Amino acid sequence: MNWTDQELIEGCKRRSAKYEEVFYKKYYGYVMGISLSYSKDKMLADEITNDSFIKFFGSIKKFEDFQSVKAWLRRITVNTAIDYFRKQKKFQNQSDVSEETGVFHEVNALQDLAFQDIINLINLLPVDHRMVFNLYEIEGYSHKEIGEKLGLTESSSRVYLARAKAQLRNLVSLHLKEYEGR
Repeated sequence: MNWTDQELIEGCKRRSAKYEEVFYKKYYGYVMGISLSYSKDKMLADEITNDSFIKFFGSIKKFEDFQSVKAWLRRITVNTAIDYFRKQKKFQNQSDVSEETGVFHEVNALQDLAFQDIINLINLLPVDHRMVFNLYEIEGYSHKEIGEKLGLTESSSRVYLARAKAQLRNLVSLHLKEYEGR
């Protein structure tokens, strides 16, 4: 049966196991995709995904009809990934990372990379760089918001982003050279 999102939400608000199952199956791939962008470990991404759905169903009564289901799910999933990140890596007693300066050359070859190639390259970044990169570039958080969520200073967030971009440029260049050598 093809239920609309509105019907699924109403069924989930009534705590109907059938509606929750259909909703889960419908949005599993979407939530897992977000989870995988924050964790290169498939098992951890599964945990983030399942915890995100538990949080979603637990707060379903607060969902308003005017809200976008995908936007709400995305916000819950990103926050769940941040919670896991905090548990895994504490930024306690970390001093400010000094600002890096330098000119980075733009690699204009991203159109040659497949989506999965890009995800794989992002997953090669250190976890703290990947987290800041995703929150800033994909989710649109400011450095101040990232700092508050991850317990960093704004300048540390900026430096992590700069380092992530520099590493990605290098990885893209290496990937393209490897591709051309085939």
